[in-house]
Amino acid sequence: MTAASLSPSILNLREQVQHLTPDAAARFRRIYDVTESEGRMRVPSTMAPWVERTFGSVAAVESQRIVRVSNLVTGEGSIFNELRARRPVRGSASSGDIAGELANDPWAHPEESTPEDLFGRLRNNAALTAANVAKYDAHHSLLVFEEADPLRFDRASVRGCLALADRWFAAANEADPDAVYPFFLWNCLWRAGGSIVHGHAQVQLARKRHYARIESLRAAAAAYRAEHGTDYFDDLTAVHAALGLGWTQGSARVLASLTPTKEKETLILAPSFDEDAADALYATLAVFRDALGVQSFNAVALLPPLRPVNEDWSNFPCVLRVVDRGPISVKSSDIGSMELFAEPVIASDPFVVAGALREQR
Repeated sequence: MTAASLSPSILNLREQVQHLTPDAAARFRRIYDVTESEGRMRVPSTMAPWVERTFGSVAAVESQRIVRVSNLVTGEGSIFNELRARRPVRGSASSGDIAGELANDPWAHPEESTPEDLFGRLRNNAALTAANVAKYDAHHSLLVFEEADPLRFDRASVRGCLALADRWFAAANEADPDAVYPFFLWNCLWRAGGSIVHGHAQVQLARKRHYARIESLRAAAAAYRAEHGTDYFDDLTAVHAALGLGWTQGSARVLASLTPTKEKETLILAPSFDEDAADALYATLAVFRDALGVQSFNAVALLPPLRPVNEDWSNFPCVLRVVDRGPISVKSSDIGSMELFAEPVIASDPFVVAGALREQR
């Protein structure tokens, strides 16, 4: 089989790596390990009609191809089985009624219904800030969007959201100079952990050390640079680009992740938390919403400290991560014991995600 004859898929990732140039293949193996296995079973004849209706064929169930991709640098990993996307799930039409929920919007007048930070309320055309009633950390606030419908965002509103977040980081740091570790998160709708439908994002600023998983990524990247003499994020980008899973957008680099935390995870590596980062985030979310049918998502920005600290944060970019959290009408959770305590199990193929994102560029 030649590289040209391969139809790119996570299921033939090992074969694709074999067709990379020697340097690209070595770079891939420096970061990733791929294992394949076959899940086998016998389906009773009484169950065959349901299996065929649900999964397409009995053969597809009796012999399942499972691919596991492990990031040797960060310790992240994902298990892929495309059959899991066809599992039957329970839904509820009423749970998907965004307009109905907004009819009783508690944040219709946010200045009257949300508290403000001690340093005051910030605002722009996209959003205004509000102190979070139940805080994750001492410095933890909301960006309440001007547009209540959480899926009605556009390029300008995403730019405005990130710009306001940046202003809040500066204001919170001025109020507490020891708080220097910023984190931005956007939980869109209840599937993603959003408790209120009105569109909003959140901002935090930590003291003493960064949040555990962000610090873990920093330490892993620093150890990689010390061992191999090359930048982890540059090599990560090169690996994804060699496989057709990465490209540039302005000054940002966009990657359909080989080890997604959940479905369709897309990484954006930007030099800073600025308009280029916002534009790449908007472009990704617009494809998720308009081309891939995503209704609920998590988006975060992993950011270096606001000023020099004891740890080595050199070359650490603004890292944006976006994942699909599934249809809002579905009752079952997309996160279980595997995701919490072992390793994510993924139904979406990164190569399909990359194709959709590239097509809309």
